[in-house]
Amino acid sequence: MSRRVTQKENTRKKIVETAYHLYSLHGFSIATSQIAKEAGVSHGTIFAHFPTVDALLDFLIEDFGHSLAIKIHSLSENGNSIQELLECHIEILSMHESFYRRLISERNLLPENAQLTFADIQAMVAYHFNTVFERDIINQSIKKISVHMLFNTWMGLIHYYLLNKEFFSPNDLLLTRYKEELISTFLELIRQ
Repeated sequence: MSRRVTQKENTRKKIVETAYHLYSLHGFSIATSQIAKEAGVSHGTIFAHFPTVDALLDFLIEDFGHSLAIKIHSLSENGNSIQELLECHIEILSMHESFYRRLISERNLLPENAQLTFADIQAMVAYHFNTVFERDIINQSIKKISVHMLFNTWMGLIHYYLLNKEFFSPNDLLLTRYKEELISTFLELIRQ
């Protein structure tokens, strides 16, 4: 790989990391000029890598979704337990907690394509969770509750805590702090 190509890839990576960090801290309305300044690049350089702000947002959301999809897919397909799936889900969300919190709190402010990308991610997660729920219902290890209600209850629990982070864990990562309690409470509710 030539030096120029390497430099271009490093610049793109720096833009992505900076945008991810700033969006996580300040929300999706932060100006691209601020991202450029923090990344140490010219404002036009951002648009050389991402033709629009929407393209940058789409890339960040897809990248987040990809990291989530790989692990969740593997667990559901390999017959892992619901507890292992919940633990993995929280671990992945913990690594992206600030960004994910912005996604769920500012979703309606995102461009339409970014909203659709996020919806696709949630649908993928739901599919894999439902696979495990259905298997555990058949095995009678969890109550016979419609799988969409099981998934929505889990997501509602996670989202409620994240959206109210300032009450539960203002100075620490919320999902790390409450991981065990969230999982054990949910399992207690659904197990036979």
